[in-house]
Amino acid sequence: MSNYVTRAGIEVDRELATFVESEILPPLGKDAEAFWQGFAALLGEFAPRNAALLETREDLQGKIDGWHKAQAGKPHDAAAYRSFLEEIGYLVPEPGEFTIGTDNVDPEIATMAGPQLVVPILNARFLLNAANARWGSLYDAFYGTDTLDAAPAKPGGYDEERGAAVIAAAKSFMDEAVPLADGREWADLTDVKEKGIPLADPAQCIGWNDKACLFKHNGLHIEVVFDADHPVGKTDPANIADINLEAALTTIADCEDSVAAVDAEDKLLAYRNWLGVIRGDLSESFEKGGRTMTRELAPDRRYSAPDGTEFALPGRSLMFVRNVGHLMTNPAMRWDSKEIPEGILDAVMTSAISAQDVAGLGKYGNSRKGSIYIVKPKMHGPEECAFTNDLFDAVEDLLDLPRHTIKVGVMDEERRTSANLSACIHAVKDRIVFINTGFLDRTGDEIHTSMRAGPMMRKGEMKNSAWLKAYEARNVGIGLKHGLSGRAQIGKGMWAAPDLMGQMMIEKIGHLRAGANTAWVPSPTAATLHAIHYHRENVFEIQQGLGDVPGLEPLLSIPLAEGTNWSEAEIREELDNNCQGLLGYVVRWVDQGVGCSKVPDINDVGLMEDRATLRISSQHIANWLLHGVISEDQVMDSLRRMAAKVDQQNAGDPFYEPLLENEEGAAFSAAKELIFKGVEQPSGYTEPLLHRWRQRKKAEA
Repeated sequence: MSNYVTRAGIEVDRELATFVESEILPPLGKDAEAFWQGFAALLGEFAPRNAALLETREDLQGKIDGWHKAQAGKPHDAAAYRSFLEEIGYLVPEPGEFTIGTDNVDPEIATMAGPQLVVPILNARFLLNAANARWGSLYDAFYGTDTLDAAPAKPGGYDEERGAAVIAAAKSFMDEAVPLADGREWADLTDVKEKGIPLADPAQCIGWNDKACLFKHNGLHIEVVFDADHPVGKTDPANIADINLEAALTTIADCEDSVAAVDAEDKLLAYRNWLGVIRGDLSESFEKGGRTMTRELAPDRRYSAPDGTEFALPGRSLMFVRNVGHLMTNPAMRWDSKEIPEGILDAVMTSAISAQDVAGLGKYGNSRKGSIYIVKPKMHGPEECAFTNDLFDAVEDLLDLPRHTIKVGVMDEERRTSANLSACIHAVKDRIVFINTGFLDRTGDEIHTSMRAGPMMRKGEMKNSAWLKAYEARNVGIGLKHGLSGRAQIGKGMWAAPDLMGQMMIEKIGHLRAGANTAWVPSPTAATLHAIHYHRENVFEIQQGLGDVPGLEPLLSIPLAEGTNWSEAEIREELDNNCQGLLGYVVRWVDQGVGCSKVPDINDVGLMEDRATLRISSQHIANWLLHGVISEDQVMDSLRRMAAKVDQQNAGDPFYEPLLENEEGAAFSAAKELIFKGVEQPSGYTEPLLHRWRQRKKAEA
């Protein structure tokens, strides 16, 4: 029996069709036949346009490759290069003065500043943890990380010495965010029930319930829990048992870089989990400490205001969903005998599911403004942004949603987008709620776009290169210029080392000082700690003092090594670093279907890695191969030595399949192709090869 059923000319995976017709459409009162007819019409219009955009990418890349080949041996002429990019349409004219017109944006995005999580949508437990990370225990975050200048907790039970350091640090934070009157400190607070809390600004206390007092600072909430029966509270002079911070204001449920979704089975799981979030009934049971535990979405938190009125605060992050980009197709549906573009599939499916939230059908609700929030990654330039805008128009019409119900977050992670960012924002100006930078993908595209220009500098040096500094500053400056402050998020990228929270607390505050009102963190604990930064800096005040936008010249500078003569040891170090990271990621993606995880780097430091990490590593090796910095033999030698290291690093994983002496296996084969076929990969993306090898691996199971 075929795995497909036919609906209005669309071949649909049988289980996916049943899911749509039994769980998505009936609560909306939608007729299935009309839905499929509308979907077919949408595909007829947008699938050919999608294909044409991909052809444009390849055409532009071919012309850029040709220009660099013609310039071989000559000094780089920045003015001639810019003129060439304008001539071929890679650079487009600026759109002139404009301000975005996005309406009905939730405050978590528009008027509040705070951390943002990105979580793989295929993992229900992680998804629940992230959604529930709207609130986090400061005591737990301090106790369990290296944030404090205090000895780590002793093994076994509660470490009173470390606990005392945690409490002191948390109360010191309260002195900053919610100061007491007359210079008093929270450490000296006693007899709260009898004497109350003597605040320097009484207006900061906005509510309470039977266990906690609620405060507000810089637009964020702080909940101080008083419990004389709690093991910590009963030893505290004021019976303070914990301090909870409003942390991950927003979370992106990711269908893209952090997942390995290669077929209908994977896509159905993604859509089921998203529906569980929207309906509010997602749950996951698991074994922990010999007990079965069930995780569910957190309820809202209820308080009494000073005037006696009752109110509630959301217990969960406001949820975005990240669709895939324009490149890939997926066998979950076929149209005109071909797999349909996966970005179109995601747009229709995730929006149809989210329409239940717009209709008020969920247990808790996500958007209180009636909006659907979709992050769109890997778009190349304003033409592709305009395509997404038109696609979202068509999806709204298909689902009978008001115009601009679907909001879009634009990932500024491809060179043609960052070079034309004003025009990209203009193309989606009435639905944009988010622009964000991403060093890894942006660097991967930087390398691939200029692949033929010459050997690139080492990866670590790129963090100080002219183009990267201009890229980060332009993203903020252009966003502010077009009115995103107070209406949308201007974001910064991920802190990749979840175990190095002390260093994060030193460095990541720089994102706020650069004007970003959100930034990505790798875990709920990191979100709680990063929230402290938003109490220490008022981002919206900082944004008022910004506005200068760097020109295009530094952005278009190419990070070439420019005649650097590396030693053999330096070349080996760079190659080993790239190969180890590549193998460590690929082996989990291909063999286990894990799209994002904490992968030990070459120094055994755990880093959160996804396909963006793989893109930069594979493209960097491919570039050095192309220009003769390294040889194929050197690459294979490094791959084999690093395979041994990756095997050792994963020795404790019972599901791990060793790489060493398994060079014909799917994972090692995929790693080799990502390098040796890296130059020919579209925009340097890893997805086509990863998907093919993962599909082969699943077929063997």
